[in-house]
Amino acid sequence: MYAVIKTGGKQYRVSAGEKLKVESLVAEIGTEVVLGEVLAVGEGEAIKVGTPLVAGAQVKAKVISHGKGDKVTIFKMRRRKHYQKHQGHRQGYTELEITGISG
Repeated sequence: MYAVIKTGGKQYRVSAGEKLKVESLVAEIGTEVVLGEVLAVGEGEAIKVGTPLVAGAQVKAKVISHGKGDKVTIFKMRRRKHYQKHQGHRQGYTELEITGISG
C-alpha cells in the first residue's frame, strides 16, 4: 500500500517502513506525527484519488531526527561594476519513518 502526501509545499509517494526527509516540522524526536493531507492512496491496481484530498485517509509517521541539509552557495556578480556577493543557505529538515497508512 502506498500514498501520495503533501507536506511543506512538496508531494511525496510513501509506503510503510520508508524513511523520508521533509521540510522542518515542529515535533519532538520520537513522537508520532499524523500527516492529514493525503492526495491519493493505492494498493496494487486500485487507486483512490482525492478531489483534492482523500476523505478519511491519513499517514502516520515517527520523527527520527532533525537536521540541516547540504550547503547551497549563492554567488551574484555584475561584470565591470566591481560588485560581488557571496551567500550560503542550509535548509532545515525533519526525518520521518512512515509507520502506517489508513484510508
